[in-house]
Amino acid sequence: MTAISATAEDRPLGRAMRRGFFGRCPACGRGRLMQGYLRVRDRCPECGAVYSHHRADDGPAYLTILIVGHLMAPLIMWAFVKYRPDPVTLATVFAVGCIALSLALLPRLKGMIVGIQWAKRMHGFGDDTE
Repeated sequence: MTAISATAEDRPLGRAMRRGFFGRCPACGRGRLMQGYLRVRDRCPECGAVYSHHRADDGPAYLTILIVGHLMAPLIMWAFVKYRPDPVTLATVFAVGCIALSLALLPRLKGMIVGIQWAKRMHGFGDDTE
């Protein structure tokens, strides 16, 4: 069994994911990745990296649902057993929590997925001719 050696062409996945999560360009880390709430810029304003060919699609939404569901479901069970609140109060509090957490996570997870695509050279990110 031989070890696969890293080449100069490899892009660091962890750093690209982290930069994307925080809304920064996965390539340089300085430019803003997002143009609005969920719209990815066509190019990085700092280094000129092209992002127009990203394909995040439904991935961020699926990850958001997965994370919010896994965080909120145990909390709802715990709050119901420990405090026995009125069902309307419980539903209201956790609906607001789910919406707030979803709105906070969605653009960050989209940036992270764009960072993964950039690091793995997916969907045209490996083409350095642009």
